[in-house]
This record gives sequence, structure tokens and C-alpha cells, in this order.
Amino acid sequence: MFDIVADDFVHWRDAARQLLGQRVPPAEIAWRESTQAASMFADTFIESTKPAAFTVPPKFVDMARLVACWRGPEKWPLLYSLLWRLKHGEKHLLELPTDPQVHQLLMMEKAVRRDRHKMTAFVRFRQLIDKDEEWYIAWYQPDHRILELTTPFFQKRFTAMNWAILTPDGSAYWDRDELRFGPPMPRQSAPAGDELEDAWKTYYRAIFNPARIKLKAMKKEMPTRFWHTLPETEIIGDLLREAPQRVEAMVAHQEGSAMSARNFIPERRTLETLREAAACCQGCDLYKHATQTVFGEGPAAARLMLVGEQPGDQEDRQGHPFVGPAGQLLDQALTDAGIDRDDAYITNTVKHFSFTESGPRRLHKKPTARQTSACVPWLEAEIEAVKPQGIVCLGATAAQALISKEFRITRQRGQMLDSERADWILATWHPSALLRAPDAAARNRMTDELIADLRLAAARLR
Repeated sequence: MFDIVADDFVHWRDAARQLLGQRVPPAEIAWRESTQAASMFADTFIESTKPAAFTVPPKFVDMARLVACWRGPEKWPLLYSLLWRLKHGEKHLLELPTDPQVHQLLMMEKAVRRDRHKMTAFVRFRQLIDKDEEWYIAWYQPDHRILELTTPFFQKRFTAMNWAILTPDGSAYWDRDELRFGPPMPRQSAPAGDELEDAWKTYYRAIFNPARIKLKAMKKEMPTRFWHTLPETEIIGDLLREAPQRVEAMVAHQEGSAMSARNFIPERRTLETLREAAACCQGCDLYKHATQTVFGEGPAAARLMLVGEQPGDQEDRQGHPFVGPAGQLLDQALTDAGIDRDDAYITNTVKHFSFTESGPRRLHKKPTARQTSACVPWLEAEIEAVKPQGIVCLGATAAQALISKEFRITRQRGQMLDSERADWILATWHPSALLRAPDAAARNRMTDELIADLRLAAARLR
């Protein structure tokens, strides 16, 4: 039994190379970190030999670098076991998200990525003048050991100022020339406040939208354990108390433009009550010309949600989503990807048909930003009711509503992304885009990409 100490990715990688070179199986290794006591039955000696040459997928190396920041020693045996399996015949192991060890790796990677995102969002610098030199100091307590992994973000963003980030795991210092790392630092080592905080609170009060308060979602994205480092949280209580009056003032000033689906969403939000209420929606002007509201359909506990742009001519006439030509293409793509349409919840970002008339024909017209934003509350309510594991956005309108207004299908299609609305979200071609393809070659390529993206979604479903 070998007793191996690893405190970071480099230590683990070097030890793993030696162990693999000596053909030591995972069961004969006790991995630990330097803060843990050694086993009295373990051998701490590894014979130093030139490790045998071998390759592993670059994806595994990238994932291992992230998972190495996971707080807890269980990551090291997991990484070595996966490495051992990759080297001993399971070359496509990482393509099996249902494998227990791969699933654990994915969950660890997701947690570390999310923690990095939290750090970039919640670090707050406070000004400190030291010997006529201006420094900005922040104290932060991450869930995982991500300091060295995340500081390049701050180095790039705040290149022109001196700053330090202090954490219980270590500290980072940037003097506009060199990035250095130091020992752990207690919270009291950072300033408690500065003159800039009043300006920051004024800014936060100005951008706070009382009409979009979702306290549960806010606490999920900005957990209360981070609040002690955020100056704006000191005024959240006042802002919540003032919210009803501020909403009334906004409605009074915006008049008709303040109308949206939010005015029609019922207090009890099941798919049935939402569908009934949506039938009467007048949140934008599309209801005046469309035949009917076309609400989403599918199981109330569907693991997969598919979101398109809006109903088309046939959907508007029949009252069901994706039943026209684009729907037929979607059905075939789902079948080719191994997804049963009846197992998915299928809906649209906009619930009424937007069109222009050309003789007897009604031609699709992209909904305006106002119409889309007015209808999005229905989509948000559907997601909240279904609680899907994953979401597939069909086309740019859905992706820009649920991922980012800057999202571009041509550049970001097929990327598996984290989301506050589900475990993951990705965007792909809308089936109608295939119908508008300039030639058969483009149509075939886009069809293959749509099916591949749907297969990726199917593989991620647990």
C-alpha cells in the first residue's frame, strides 16, 4: 500500500505518472493531503523512474486541473482511478456521463466552475492608502481552492491598479507588474470599509429593479454567506421594503408599456393553471391578430425542455407547438438522437404567432424585443413548474432570452453551459433554419449538427 501526498494538480500529476509507470493499481494507493495523518500501514516511498510514455484525452487534463481545486482529498483517488481506466482500454470513458465515476467528476467540475464564477462576481475591493501608495484589498472565502485558478481574471481586468485578494487558503498580490501568492490571511487583515462604498450603494440602488424581485433566486445566485463582504447587501432590506411603492411608480410612468405576461400569471403556478391563464394573455399586441395562445406541452416532470421562438402558421391554427413543417423536422431529429418527443416538454419563447400577410398566406415575422420580453415571464413560469434537468434552445431567440442577449448561434451552437434555470443549457439550430438553408449541402450539415447537439443533450440526462 502506497501513501501518497498531493496538495495540488502538479503534485498529483507527477505522482500519478510514476505510479502508472510502475503499474500500481488504484486499490493499492492511499491518497491524502499534507494536512492529513499518514496511515501506519502505508509505504510513502515511490521508486523514482522515468514514467512510461502514454497519452490521455486533453479533455481529461483540463477537467483534472479544475477538479484538483475541489476542497476534499476524495478527488485524488477519483482522478487516478479514471486515469488508470483511460490508460487500460477505456479510451471513450469520458463520453459516458452515466458512469458513476465520470458523473462524480462532472459534478465536481461543475461545482468548481460555479465557485470560480461566484468569486469573480462577489469579490469587493476596498481602498487602502499605504505610504502614499493606493491599494485595493478584498477578503473572500471560496468553497473550493480556486484562488490561483481565478486570479488571472482579476489580473487581466484590473491591470492598472495594485490589489490583493486574501482568503483562508492563501493570498494573491498584484503590483501592476507581478502576480505573487502568499499565505492564508484572516478576514480582519482586510479593510472593513472605505469612502467608495457610499457611491457603490448609490449605484446599486439605481440599478435595482423592484419589478423583478425573486428573493429565492437572488439568494441562490448570491448566497447569504457572501453578504458580509458585499456593501450593497446592507441596503437590500430597505430596497425590498420600498419595492411595492417603486413598482407602482414605474407602472404609473410607463403606462401601457408596463404590460406583460407578468400581469396575467396566476398566483398558483402549475402547468394547468398557467395554460388556462395564458389563453387570456394580452401582455403585448400579438394577441390581437393571432388565432390563439399556443402554450407548451409535455410531462409536468420532464427532464428535458425544448424551447423554440414562436408558433408558426400551423401551430397557431391547431393550438399545439411544433406541428408544422419545422415540427416534422424536429420529430425526425429527436428520433435520430434517441429522444422520445413524448418524454420532453416542448414550448416557445413567444406564445402568439407573429406574422405578415401576403395575399392568403401568413408569413413568419420575427417578434420584436418588446414582444419577446413581454412574453418571457410565461417561459420562466413553465421552467419553474417543470424544473427540467436540461434545456435545449432551438434558435437564437430562445438562446438570447435564456442565456445571453449577446448569444450567437453561429458561434456558440452546441456548447454545454451552466444555467441558473437547470443543471445545463445548450443552444442549437431551430428546425426552421434548416428549411431556409441556401442549398442541400448546408441543409445536410445543419441537420447533422442539430442531431449531434440533441444527442449531446440526451447523453447528459441522468
